Order: sequence, then C-alpha cells, then structure tokens
Amino acid sequence: MALGENPIFSWKSKAAKKKEQAAYEKWAFPYGQAQQDNLQALLLAVFPKESIPTTLIPFLTCKELFEMALENRTTDMAIDTLINSQKKYKRIIKQKDMPTYIALVLADAAVDETANYPSAEEIHAHAEELEKLRRED
Repeated sequence: MALGENPIFSWKSKAAKKKEQAAYEKWAFPYGQAQQDNLQALLLAVFPKESIPTTLIPFLTCKELFEMALENRTTDMAIDTLINSQKKYKRIIKQKDMPTYIALVLADAAVDETANYPSAEEIHAHAEELEKLRRED
C-alpha cells in the first residue's frame, strides 16, 4: 500500500472519494441496484458455501482482469490469457474457480437493463467448457 492509499494519509476530499466510489459502482453495476442484487444472488447460487464478499471480490477482480486482457485481443484470447495465467492472481481467485469467474464475467457482460442472468447450472456448464482450455504447465 502506498502512502497515499492509506485513509489516514488520504489527500482526497470526501466529495472526490464519493465521486470515485460512484464511478466504480457505475463500472461494476452499470444497470444499478437490480443488477447488483441479481448478480449477488447468482454468486451465492454458484458458490453456495461462500458469502457475498468472498465471491464479489474475486468476481470484480476477474471482471477488471478480463477487461485488461481484452485490450487489443479477441474474447477468446482474453479468456485464454486468464485461464492460463491464473497463478498471478491466485491470492484472490483460486485456480479451480477461475473458469467459473470467467463464465460469470461473460454472463455479466451480456446482461442488459433487465439484469437477467443465466442460472447457476448454466454458469457451471460454461465453466466446464472453459476449463478444457487450461493448458498443463
């Protein structure tokens, strides 16, 4: 953590922090509270033994990583990058869960203002397909 990241040493005004938080929420959930609620319900259905924070943090991390991997690449290349470079993120996303989080990110990217997500079973099936893309080291 850099000095400026510590809340004690924060040089941002409350208004700036609030604006930054609103921008992050707009990125994470562009369709608002209904999308957030539906996604959280799906996360709990996909990972029934987990809690919202233990699923939402890896999901948002995977979403950000996927967007970065997409820069100047196709969707398939970005998926391959995440599936096969997972060791870099193992503290946040377990290797066995990466295909599932990618499937969730892809489902989230396809959501519109109705915020209708596929079922947990559909996410698991897509994750199984993505798992087949993992190369052995």
